[in-house]
Amino acid sequence: MKNLTVTIPDDVYRSARIRAAEAGTSVSAMVAAYLRSLDAQAAEFDRRARLQLEVMSQIRAFSASERLVRDEVHDRALR
Repeated sequence: MKNLTVTIPDDVYRSARIRAAEAGTSVSAMVAAYLRSLDAQAAEFDRRARLQLEVMSQIRAFSASERLVRDEVHDRALR
């Protein structure tokens, strides 16, 4: 485990201590959880980017001229 020194304004530290006490944890644990969440967000972004590339690679051909008109989409007869 590594130690990290961070300089923050006094009012931010006080607020963090209060929130940590309310949550029954420490400021250090809150910071560690936040940093872990950043890693999880990055991993989720990467997963979604890979999924997007996978889906896009399965699209063989697309032409906007092949679109259905609104009435066909809603299964309405043109009158």
